Amino acid sequence: MALFSLLPLSVLGDEVGALDNQVRDLKADALALNQELFLLEEELLFPANTQVAVYLSLDTGNFFNLDSVQLTIDGVDVANYLYTQREVEALRRGGVHRVYMGNLKSGQHELVAVFTGGGPHDRDYRRATSLSFEKGLGARFLELVIADNGSGLQPGFQVRQWGER
Repeated sequence: MALFSLLPLSVLGDEVGALDNQVRDLKADALALNQELFLLEEELLFPANTQVAVYLSLDTGNFFNLDSVQLTIDGVDVANYLYTQREVEALRRGGVHRVYMGNLKSGQHELVAVFTGGGPHDRDYRRATSLSFEKGLGARFLELVIADNGSGLQPGFQVRQWGER
């Protein structure tokens, strides 16, 4: 009689295992669908012919400890970002942060980036750099670069258009 009472439990265990596999498959399908929807949403919100993306990188960073960056395009504030110490460390290790992605019509534009942080001898720094650029057809990628200037023992700030050196 004990043998018969175990039989339904093993059958029930098999059904639970099958149900568990189905739930796992559904989760994987939902994640894949979510990723596809995210990519479609980005394509709709930021079409390639009007897209502008601005990235920030840090080269060594011995003379400047980044706190924040403020980004203005054509006189309009488009991004303000306050960095954590962990994010700054990631940038120092070679990471790149996308500060802004948006749409711009074709034509001449001006980007102004204001960097706030600590400089040599624990002095507060607030420096700006700008770039006038032509937005044509296709996406435009810009990089804000913070690099040490060893000769002057000062941080250097510049804006580069990707595809140029």
